[in-house]
Amino acid sequence: MFHTNVYVERRAALARKLKSGVLLFLGNEESPMNYTDNTYSFRQDSTFLYYFGIAHPGLAAVIDIDENQEIIFGNEMSIDEIVWMGRQQTLQDKARLVGIQKVNPQNQLSSYLIAAQQQKRIIHFLPPYRPENKIKLRELLNMEIGNLKQSASISFIKAVVSQRSVKSALEITEIEKAVNHSIDMHLLAMRKTKPGMKEEEVAALIHGEALRTGGNIAYPIILTIHGEILHNHFHGNTMKEGQLVLNDSGMETALGYCGDLTRTFPVGKKFDSRQREVYSIVKTALENAETVLTPGKRFIDVHFAACKTLAEGMKAMGLMKGDMDEAVAAGAHALFFQCGTGHMMGLDVHDMEDLGEEYVGYDEILKKETSLFGLKSLRLGRELEPGFVLTVEPGIYMIPELIDLWKSEKRFDSFINYAAVEKFKDFSGIRLENNYAMTADGYQLLGKPLAIAIDEVEEIRNSAY
Repeated sequence: MFHTNVYVERRAALARKLKSGVLLFLGNEESPMNYTDNTYSFRQDSTFLYYFGIAHPGLAAVIDIDENQEIIFGNEMSIDEIVWMGRQQTLQDKARLVGIQKVNPQNQLSSYLIAAQQQKRIIHFLPPYRPENKIKLRELLNMEIGNLKQSASISFIKAVVSQRSVKSALEITEIEKAVNHSIDMHLLAMRKTKPGMKEEEVAALIHGEALRTGGNIAYPIILTIHGEILHNHFHGNTMKEGQLVLNDSGMETALGYCGDLTRTFPVGKKFDSRQREVYSIVKTALENAETVLTPGKRFIDVHFAACKTLAEGMKAMGLMKGDMDEAVAAGAHALFFQCGTGHMMGLDVHDMEDLGEEYVGYDEILKKETSLFGLKSLRLGRELEPGFVLTVEPGIYMIPELIDLWKSEKRFDSFINYAAVEKFKDFSGIRLENNYAMTADGYQLLGKPLAIAIDEVEEIRNSAY
């Protein structure tokens, strides 16, 4: 946990923004894998962590602005739980560490909310994403599950987003800790990968490194020779000389803050000429995107800077043709770059995604484009502010099924040289990703150095043999 005052001040700032009503926070429960007592690794809800700091299942909390009180609802350990898990710090003691003096049994939450409703007071809640919390809200508020998302408090969502978007110095230090451990995971993968190994062998090393540092992985590891599959969590392939490995993995600290990095490297000692050419285009796209990364600039412009660079690179290789400004505006580049260039990062690897991209990544001025392929998956477009922490992650992905579809439809055939693209259907994909904290006049690249230049990567790969 952070110091008590951090949580006290966060809750006070939130109450000042909302001014009235009862703010309801539902923590997460443990989720069984295949029977009740065999659960997935527990992860507390990030907003609950932000304001209450307790990573323990089965909790709820309220900030009652009208009555000027804060209460955590949860149960102390039973004797059965003590027998199986041992005596742990009491819930009352944990609550005091985050500045909460009042802890009520879990079964008193319902009567508390009913009393507030009878007094015609507003109960603010956030959109639930866990099935068990949807069921809880239905029972607590007598509301149909299908109506929960649209009934969530928009003022509550906006207040939370405005606070969590701007990271404090303490948070940035914790995120950089996660990034540095993530870098260790990536260096380990670069040093240990050899032809003939299974992807799962390297993924296991990465996961072990995350656990070794006292945290865990921030999201399921992407370690694959099929980098054209954007979120590929399959690890059963044998890696062979001449192939590329795309490693997208990050560590989450014990406090819940994330790192999110991607590197692509050869299975063998060196990139071949075709791989070097495409890799250089992606690296240049990352560098050009960084030049736009300034407070007051919109992230959508960072995205388009990357897209333009990628398109110009594809044209130089003979895969695209015509005016690249027109091609990018039309969305033709999305044959090779189907996703967004980055997203917010913090307590969630896609920070606050459960609260809605329209509030986190966009605003009343800039609305999300949902029709244009490539833009509809851009999670962040809004104007950047000091304190934002985000990723920049351009890539080039040769997806055979997408190439075949667009070619059959003659889509963007005035911009795409399909005869040349056919020769790249076996290429796979390349992504490069760094993490940044926005400052008053620019950005801070988070973490210690991680090999990205071709000669740096090849030097590590040569030392692996």
